[in-house]
Amino acid sequence: MANTVSVAASSSAQAAGGSVIDVSSLVSQLVSASRAPKDAIISQKTQAVTTQISALGKLKSALSSFQDSLSAIDTPAAFNAEIANTSNGSVFTASATSGAALGTYSVSVTQLAKAQQLVSAAIPGDGSTTVGTGTLQVSLGSTSFNVTIDNAHSSLASIAAAINSATGNPGISATVMTGTDGAHLLLSSSQTGATNGITVAETDAGTGLAAITYGAGNTAHYTENSPAQDAIYSISGIPHTSASNTVTNALNGITLTLTGTTVAGNGPGSSAQLSVTSDTSTITQNLQAFVDAYNAMVKVIQPLGSFDSTTGSAGPMLGDAVLNGIQNEIRTTLHGIVNTGNSTYNTLASVGIRSKSDGTLTLDQARLQTALAAAPGAVSSLFSSANGIAATLNTRIGNELGSGGVLDTRSKTLIKQENALTDQTNQLNDQMTRLTASLTQQYSQLNTLLSSLQTTSAYLTQQFSALPQVQSKG
Repeated sequence: MANTVSVAASSSAQAAGGSVIDVSSLVSQLVSASRAPKDAIISQKTQAVTTQISALGKLKSALSSFQDSLSAIDTPAAFNAEIANTSNGSVFTASATSGAALGTYSVSVTQLAKAQQLVSAAIPGDGSTTVGTGTLQVSLGSTSFNVTIDNAHSSLASIAAAINSATGNPGISATVMTGTDGAHLLLSSSQTGATNGITVAETDAGTGLAAITYGAGNTAHYTENSPAQDAIYSISGIPHTSASNTVTNALNGITLTLTGTTVAGNGPGSSAQLSVTSDTSTITQNLQAFVDAYNAMVKVIQPLGSFDSTTGSAGPMLGDAVLNGIQNEIRTTLHGIVNTGNSTYNTLASVGIRSKSDGTLTLDQARLQTALAAAPGAVSSLFSSANGIAATLNTRIGNELGSGGVLDTRSKTLIKQENALTDQTNQLNDQMTRLTASLTQQYSQLNTLLSSLQTTSAYLTQQFSALPQVQSKG
């Protein structure tokens, strides 16, 4: 390229000095004339491929977004959602998971589970007074840990700090509280339940720490502010106990959180009602989301294969076999009959999802609620069974979008075509570079020859004009 520029520059200089041909301009015009038709063909093909790649990207994105909506309705678990309600939130709250037993249950709570809290007798001083030295074994239920108290850490405040920082502490916190009568050691458990009681024993055979020990037969040094106790409750008359106020094993799929007690006896306030029902609200929301996602997909896909007879404009994938095949697969699935075991509820229309004239869907929620009340299993099968609409669509779209699918194959083909056109452009650039160099050389040589001839002609003209004039006789 550098040589070409050099030759062209030289030729321009010759033209300025009287050369016959402007080589640079002439070569540029000739190369442009040679390149233009080839450039037009490559540009036209490139634009077509770019348009197809863009259209394919829109199709893939629309299908992927629609497929995302299917995950909420393509498994039976999506239609087994239950909701748990309480008639008295001050007694208990409840939540349900898929598979919970539907029904209404009476719940009575005699006592709530509690964690133990102990406060020691007063020890003179403000917590910095020495209590004693030795080794304490502190236990919470069946878990124990040791605390060694030396002279440097023998105050009540230091003992509390040692308990809190001890390795293996399962959940006992120690606090020093000072009153008018002196300092008290407050021991609190983080774990509820009758088996999670606190004991404090001195294990060094001494008595230096006896004032803060506590256990069976040795309760005089502490007052129990809160006992370690289980929750006691009943569901539909069946008694239960629990170390925690969060109960997960009394009813399958139900979690109860006990918050208060009921009145003793059988009168008003002696129980609260737990009702477990199908969560039709969530199912309805998921199906509405499915309809909305389908309609959004249609609004993207339809223009790709459309034709406007008024303007004569066509979509970039008009008549495309891949687009038509995908649309036909989806329509066939949506409007097919599914073996749900119920002849009444076996199509989308039968549960309130109908097609509109523009190709989109609409959901009649009242009709859906009727179907869910009459045949919830059939509605579930319609979408989530092996041959259900959502399950089938999910599989088919997954195959189309996946590696080796029709869209993946088409995408790879278009990319190859785009790369080939880029190669053609690069080859054309090389050809035009070589043509420019060749023409520049040829016309530069011709320009030199013509310039020489021009100089000779000028010389001859000068010589002829200097010859004596021949006078003719009158």
